[in-house]
Amino acid sequence: MYDYAYSAAEADAIERLKKWYSGDVHDSMEALGLWGYLDGISLFGALAPGAVVVGPAVTVLFAPSTRKGEPQDVYHNAIDNAPAGAIMVVDAACADGSCSGELMSTGAKTRGVIATVVNSTVRDLAQVRDLGYPLFGTAPSPVGITGKKEPKENQVPVTLGRTTVTPGDVIFGDIDGVVCIPRRHLVAVADQADELGAHEASARDRILAGEKLQAVWPV
Repeated sequence: MYDYAYSAAEADAIERLKKWYSGDVHDSMEALGLWGYLDGISLFGALAPGAVVVGPAVTVLFAPSTRKGEPQDVYHNAIDNAPAGAIMVVDAACADGSCSGELMSTGAKTRGVIATVVNSTVRDLAQVRDLGYPLFGTAPSPVGITGKKEPKENQVPVTLGRTTVTPGDVIFGDIDGVVCIPRRHLVAVADQADELGAHEASARDRILAGEKLQAVWPV
């Protein structure tokens, strides 16, 4: 299993990022010449208003398969061995079918995983929301995976849209979408987000105090 021993500076950066939202984070990445948005991924599970999830990526890669009987052993292993606070990132776009729903979400939450991001459809949304689990995907679908695809590898790079997620990169998710922050840029992105967030907070206060928007923003 990948080594998730983050430095003190990296752990601090993760905590600081929790103050912001995905727009701040991606604006901060773009200011640094980076891109991290996971195209086409939306929240379908449960997340409290204003809440965010931030944690290291544990990855799973699916491939087409005609095997029957829900052959999810690689995915199960990844969930069972994920560190507490991790976020599952699953690329299952290779074929139709929802690889994540009530049971996968229940298993993940029980292990201390804080969210699952799937590059494919997801299902059992009523049960997942009742569980209080943040499940992200491309769309809802009741279609299963058996005979269509199966997980083949875990802890390998996976590509979602224009962004490649490597194990140990930091995933940031909220109601607006999901962003991947490369681990090597984590501290710089958190620093940039703190600066941008301070500017936005100041602008918000000035607008609420009666100043006109055009006079306030951009700073």
